[in-house]
Amino acid sequence: MSNKPITEFIEKYYLHFNAAALVDAAKGYVAHLKDGGKMMITLAGAMSTAEMGKILADMIREDKVDIISCTGANLEEDLMNLVAHSHYERVPHYRDLTPQEEWALLERGLNRVTDTCIPEEEAFRRLQKHIYEIWKDADSKGERYFPHEYMYKMILSGVLEQYYEIPRENSWMIAAAEKNLPIVVPGWEDSTMGNIFASYCIKGDLQASTMKSGIEYMMFLADWYPKNCSGKGVGFFQIGGGIAGDFPICVVPMLYQDMEMHDIPFWSYFCQISDSTTSYGSYSGAVPNEKITWGKLDITTPKYIVESDATICAPLMFKYILENS
Repeated sequence: MSNKPITEFIEKYYLHFNAAALVDAAKGYVAHLKDGGKMMITLAGAMSTAEMGKILADMIREDKVDIISCTGANLEEDLMNLVAHSHYERVPHYRDLTPQEEWALLERGLNRVTDTCIPEEEAFRRLQKHIYEIWKDADSKGERYFPHEYMYKMILSGVLEQYYEIPRENSWMIAAAEKNLPIVVPGWEDSTMGNIFASYCIKGDLQASTMKSGIEYMMFLADWYPKNCSGKGVGFFQIGGGIAGDFPICVVPMLYQDMEMHDIPFWSYFCQISDSTTSYGSYSGAVPNEKITWGKLDITTPKYIVESDATICAPLMFKYILENS
């Protein structure tokens, strides 16, 4: 029995087009790590609801990722799946749902993400009860933290263990919390927990300043990047597009152009998995070379784009990386 089954499978059958790009990008990732490079992974879309945590947690535990940038939805939806998995419902015929059937899901407290419905009471409210207590404690003490740091406090306190409905090793947020992995969450306000936090601020129960901002996330990243980009440098593995990718990649041109740090190196590896096609003004569909013109990537930076579904491709690539580095 081979101890590298995924490696052997994709190297035998993934020979052309997007399949070959997947293999090339995975090999490039492995080479980057073997040369001493570090890696950022960015998560857009509903990767946590797609249960990417099962393989991403392994990547984190095995030190194959050094920092993550993700949307607020991905930050919280891994924990929602952790505490409410048995209450989720899958709707494989989601394309055929009528408006009336969608309304019926709403009335049952089921919020649909493509073919998967997240249960509001068991997922949102279970987290809300405990995260509010942590927010309130910090607020009363005049302390301020980033969104992910509050999540880490909640995870590490053990208050969620009573609800666990999946093996803890399948949660990438648990793996990240246990390693205190740096996370950047641009646009966190655009999330369920962000909306809930805002409601408490509107009611006068919390102060908005208790939550560190996106500007402070960029300031954190501007400090982290120069401390970690020596040698082989920092690579950029982008799942999807949007703010989870565009926000952190801009730290390099910001440091170079606005901070006038002219010795700052470019990102030293770039891969994007996206099913967004190249179109007018689209960031998600932009080819990697466009990033050269923005001072993000060098001419010589290894660049890969896999134009396919990340829920299919990313687990294969991550398993290849785990088998070979």
